[in-house]
Amino acid sequence: MNILVLNGSPRPDGNTAALVNAFAEGAVQGGHSVTIVPVCQRNIAGCLACEYCHTTGGGKCIQRDDMQEVYPLLEAAEMIVLASPIYYHSFTGQLQCAINRIYALDKPKRLKKAALIMSSGSNHVFCGAIYEYQNSFLNYLRLENMGIFSAFGRENKSPEKLEELRRFGMSLK
Repeated sequence: MNILVLNGSPRPDGNTAALVNAFAEGAVQGGHSVTIVPVCQRNIAGCLACEYCHTTGGGKCIQRDDMQEVYPLLEAAEMIVLASPIYYHSFTGQLQCAINRIYALDKPKRLKKAALIMSSGSNHVFCGAIYEYQNSFLNYLRLENMGIFSAFGRENKSPEKLEELRRFGMSLK
């Protein structure tokens, strides 16, 4: 399976990256192809709501930024994983920009599955991100939920949590 991970963490070596890397390691061991896009290290602007993509653009966004590199990955992906630290009840702004720009494609044709990976300092902040994931991704894009994973406080980077993500990646069919 071709898996695309959109990592919304601004910290290349932070908690979210550790969780993503453990997942990717397991998925590769399970025979899958994994591409991780660190959206915070890319130049991805928010949607302009100009509707170019759905009128004269034919599914192409008018903006020429790093999202142009992500679109082919989205078109090829069979599974998408959203990964983000949760600072204030939702995804990071950088990840939200990338999510909003998927609008140009409407519903990527090969995409069938999704998962969510979140990290935080508290376990009482995940609800907003889960709501958006379940409604925007699973329901609108008609994707199968493969799992929601969260780590907070001392769980972040813990051997147990990393192993949980590794096993999840390996278990994918």
